[in-house]
Amino acid sequence: MIQINRTTKKKIQRIRVFIVFVLVFLFIMAFYHGLVVRNYYIATNKILPNQSVRIVLIADLHGHLYGGKQEKISTLISKQNPDIILLAGDMVDDEVPMKGTELFLEAIQGMAPIYYVTGNHEIWSHKVDEIKNVFRQYGVHVLEHTYEKTTVRGIPLIIGGVDDPDIVSYQKLHFHWSDHLLRVFEELKDESAYQILLSHRPEFIDVYKKTSFDLVVSGHSHGGQVRIPFLLNGLYAPNQGWFPPYAGGHYQHETIDHVVSRGVSFNPRLPRIFNPPEIVVLEVTGEK
Repeated sequence: MIQINRTTKKKIQRIRVFIVFVLVFLFIMAFYHGLVVRNYYIATNKILPNQSVRIVLIADLHGHLYGGKQEKISTLISKQNPDIILLAGDMVDDEVPMKGTELFLEAIQGMAPIYYVTGNHEIWSHKVDEIKNVFRQYGVHVLEHTYEKTTVRGIPLIIGGVDDPDIVSYQKLHFHWSDHLLRVFEELKDESAYQILLSHRPEFIDVYKKTSFDLVVSGHSHGGQVRIPFLLNGLYAPNQGWFPPYAGGHYQHETIDHVVSRGVSFNPRLPRIFNPPEIVVLEVTGEK
């Protein structure tokens, strides 16, 4: 009887140790805020089967620093060997010095062609024209309801981008944001090249579906801030509210692929739970 009790106690003790270990592990994973790389693969019939384009997508930096000269994030981006780098808005924050963003641009300059659109925080700064000029000084292609044609590894691409919708009210522009978007890109409908759109806001996917773009990349949602693996992709996102449908990930629609970055910013006052900052890598290949 004494032997059974001792055995039972040992089993209970082992179970307790295991539970503590699991809880500690989950706690570490929940609040881990180191950079991770998220890979998505997209196939298209607009590219030959033996061709591919590698895209690095960065969103929502908010001027955050990853090392004194942004060496942590820039080194990780470089390791992905990108053909192009897309910056999908809120690289600057209206309440944080721009120094972190400038260091980031300096660190990635020359890695690959870089394309950028504004997010709401650049608009809220009331310095959006100044911010755009800083990006241009680092050789970045700034897209403002515009597009550019380019060739990457022998693959013709059209890369378009739009300013954040808040630019209409902040700069007192006299056009309707979505109508203007559709009108500007209407002329692309007969183009055969693979078409990519940068737009900070994922919640306007129904507008993007009306265009001829093959791929749309966005940010803004910060991954819904809180995630529960396999159960909840996001708890709350700006302009989408609770349980946002586009918190982060790869969303496949009938005519369009939509990739939403969970962003690379980290604010200790608003911790990300099971939602580490991410560098997104898109491998666009020809269908076989």
